[in-house]
Amino acid sequence: MNFAKELNPQQLVAVTHGDGPLLVLAGAGSGKTRVITFRIAWLIHEKKVDPARILGVTFTNKAADEMRQRIQKQIGPAARDVTLGTFHSLGLRILRQHSPALGYRRDFTIYNEGDQLALVRTLIREHPQKREKFDAGILLARISHYKNTLADGPREYPLFNDKYDLVFGDVFESYQRQLRACQAVDFDDLILLPIRLFREHPPILHACQEQYRYILVDEYQDTNHGQYQFISRLAARHKNLCVVGDDDQSIYGWRGAEVRNILSFTQDYPEAVVVKLEQNYRSTQVILDAAYHVIKNNSKRQDKRLWTRRGRGRNIDAFLAKDENDEAKTIAWRIQTIRERTQAPWSSFAVLYRSNVQSRALESTFRVCRIPYQVVGGYEFFERKEIKDLAAYLRVIQNPHDDLSLLRIVNYPRRGIGDHTIVYLSGQAQNQGISVFEALRQARRDSSLSKAAREGIHALVEMIGELHQYCQSAPLVQTVRLVLDRSGYREELQRTIEDPITLQNKISIVEELASAAAAYAEQNPAGRLRDFIDSISLGDESERNGHPKQQPSDAVMLVTLHSAKGLEFPYVFLCGMEEDLLPHSRSMKDAMNVDEERRLCYVGMTRAQRHLTLSLTQERNKFGKRVKRVPSRFLREIPPELICKQFSHSPYFFDRQKLPKAGDETGGETLA
Repeated sequence: MNFAKELNPQQLVAVTHGDGPLLVLAGAGSGKTRVITFRIAWLIHEKKVDPARILGVTFTNKAADEMRQRIQKQIGPAARDVTLGTFHSLGLRILRQHSPALGYRRDFTIYNEGDQLALVRTLIREHPQKREKFDAGILLARISHYKNTLADGPREYPLFNDKYDLVFGDVFESYQRQLRACQAVDFDDLILLPIRLFREHPPILHACQEQYRYILVDEYQDTNHGQYQFISRLAARHKNLCVVGDDDQSIYGWRGAEVRNILSFTQDYPEAVVVKLEQNYRSTQVILDAAYHVIKNNSKRQDKRLWTRRGRGRNIDAFLAKDENDEAKTIAWRIQTIRERTQAPWSSFAVLYRSNVQSRALESTFRVCRIPYQVVGGYEFFERKEIKDLAAYLRVIQNPHDDLSLLRIVNYPRRGIGDHTIVYLSGQAQNQGISVFEALRQARRDSSLSKAAREGIHALVEMIGELHQYCQSAPLVQTVRLVLDRSGYREELQRTIEDPITLQNKISIVEELASAAAAYAEQNPAGRLRDFIDSISLGDESERNGHPKQQPSDAVMLVTLHSAKGLEFPYVFLCGMEEDLLPHSRSMKDAMNVDEERRLCYVGMTRAQRHLTLSLTQERNKFGKRVKRVPSRFLREIPPELICKQFSHSPYFFDRQKLPKAGDETGGETLA
């Protein structure tokens, strides 16, 4: 293989590095996977390393499979002897071989998240404090976090200064005993137990170090503390550790990733060679420069500045919209206009956003404009359970004899109408040839039903009747708000969801329905509740007809910023460039969290290949009310000379900046 011909100078330095630690700081779009696969090929071809002594670790099975396929193309059958996989698959491989040293059989069981939750729920029910309400998901998350700290050895139980402190120690110890009794491990154990194995049995550690003399780790900035300890111990003997990553793209701190692992690599290994991959093969120079001026404001980072041979390209467009609906309309209009000029497929476009609720206005607008779209990194807004539940309430209030919708909400929130009662009433309705609502009205006097059921039925029938009368003359937005209040839906979420972040996300989705109603009323002043329900139901035809929903093969991607990492698109729209959205309001109190939000913005900007558009609004509907917005600090960090500032639906969109020709990667100034 002619490595010098296939690689740029910096890539070649990284690939042909000999023994010893190596840190490859691979900027966005700089070919990091190429470096890893070519380095493995070089170790085998040129350094004559036994393929069985090489270990490649990444975060997903998909990435590991892609890596294996690339290596097979380069070196052929020898690739089968290279160990490639995720951290967890590596831990499992070691445990299957050596678990008897820890008292486990080699055929131990692995508990998935569902198994773990079921076990924790059982332990909560058996605890003396069971009369308190405890969320199994919160306890399991804290168990996972605590187990990761055990990579350093025994630790005191963490204190969160809430009621969970009362039960955490007991539940954790019982959880561990139950796993051990069942000869089972969870996913955290697949990292923790090998570390314990290495610590307690040095000969096993020595054998594994000899097995894996050359170790390569992808996406090192995303490693957590346990994974860091795992790899550090494996590499301690030979120190042939190559880590590849980009601290500027560390965006998973909320799930345990520690960016300091990559930032402190040269402290862990003072003799390490550092190679920066700064040539970008994805974006134009304007996009890279703008992203750099944002990310450079993070103080704790390895300095790097990306450059490209793809040309300067167009300035970044930044437009100010009146509100989120104007923002969505402008994005739709620009996508349609660019398609007309360049013949680009729908899949060339992506709209990125920080929060899932931002997709609502985009989805509504794209439906009206008949733009095919696919939601990545979350559920479509109108497909979420909360919206379907509330849409069922609205349908019943509009038409109390809609049996399907009534059966969906008859006991949600809970009102004492159990499953047996629902089956009984459905049978009564069918036998008498009446609607379920009529059966409910009659059931208020049915002595065969429990008192609780009769009271719940009476309250539901009265509420539906009153709201049905109200909606005949009341404005749409007031009707929707009243349904949110009278249904008790918010209170049910608060009663059943303990995790504050999950609860806030759910309530935000519920409240966004009021914003959707306000937007609809503004666009359709004569629209009534029935018309709004019809607009919600536009996407439901396939589901209501019993057919599975088909995802379009060529569609605009609607993507959360966290899900955008690793993706790239010719045309990217990054919307909601406002304080409280990006950076998110939850990050504002902690400088470290703001740094991660800045990295998130950087990731979003560097997804664009040919052109990037940023958008912000003057105000947004929040819970059906107008709220003034403030431009994001990240937007203000971009030099003015790199931005073409406009208003929404600017008629000078193409006069002020010409689109590059289709297929012209130099960013030419001629219209297609």
